Amino acid sequence: MGIEATKENSNDRPEGTPAGWVTDATAAVRFGIGGLLRFLSHAETLRVFERACVRACIPVKYSQGFNPHPKLSLPLPRPVGVVSDDELLVLKLFDAKGIPVEDGPDGARQAWHERMMEALSGALPSDIAVHSIAIMKSTSSFRPETTRYVFDLDRTGGREGLDALGERIRQILARDSLMVERVTPERREGRRMDIRPYLRAIELKETRAIVECGISDAGSVRVDELMPLLELTPHDLSGPVRRTDVVWTIT
Repeated sequence: MGIEATKENSNDRPEGTPAGWVTDATAAVRFGIGGLLRFLSHAETLRVFERACVRACIPVKYSQGFNPHPKLSLPLPRPVGVVSDDELLVLKLFDAKGIPVEDGPDGARQAWHERMMEALSGALPSDIAVHSIAIMKSTSSFRPETTRYVFDLDRTGGREGLDALGERIRQILARDSLMVERVTPERREGRRMDIRPYLRAIELKETRAIVECGISDAGSVRVDELMPLLELTPHDLSGPVRRTDVVWTIT
């Protein structure tokens, strides 16, 4: 689930530091979030990390201007109420003393990773778990390609309910188009949207429905669209919806 670090151009290497050290870099932090914190909004989750970075003394880069703010982002917003095993936080870093983006014989990058992992993990609430941190070049960008949503079904529904869901999944996958009415805060009136191109796969494994969704600049499928599509209600589930296995393109 971790991200491999890439090499940085050493033109901004601080004087006197070894090759592979730079002043500007990007930290890709993979983490999971659950418990009551799954009800945090996108903006609230960012604020949790802003405060944690301050407590952990992470050298986050700030914007310029009258009201500077830390440069951090969550490139794939998480639906409120959804547990996630695989979230990505992108931190822009600046340290005049240098940040090791390549690992020399002294293992400086690994030691830097370990210190950052320990400090950030200790500054976060228990419902957020940091899985890995990778230091990358400062110009790195991240684009999500696919993800999975897992629906754990209430076992009291019995075999009949599972068979009905299996038939519903077969009907969905057989269709060429799946139109939904999508309403956004910016638009008073909904717009019709075909979500079928974003449905990569739907599997029913015992009492678990797993939906693989494609993601593009034009959008993706929403959890609140998947539930009625599968004819599921919160009463049909044994726990919260879970997001897993996000695949990223990194440039």
